Amino acid sequence: MVKRLVVVKESAAHSIAEIAWYIESKGLVATAEKFADDAYSFIEKISDSRRNHAICRDTERAQIGYKCVTFKKKYTFVFLETDTELMICEFIPSKNIH
Repeated sequence: MVKRLVVVKESAAHSIAEIAWYIESKGLVATAEKFADDAYSFIEKISDSRRNHAICRDTERAQIGYKCVTFKKKYTFVFLETDTELMICEFIPSKNIH
């Protein structure tokens, strides 16, 4: 597997941390850690340079050139990709993609 350089913007990392904190506040500490670990593992998985990802269905994000990948059917990673770099810009609930 050939990986690209991965850059996670602060806003995306903050969103992942907020969701993990919410899960932890419900008393599910191990689940919160697993969620965050799974999210970052998924980022590593999509950094494979042999794959190209689809443009977002949301017209505003598509015009900018963002690409989207669904994570666990509830969340979406919004990112920009080049041959050498993958920049994660947003981590949002999938229902916010129109």
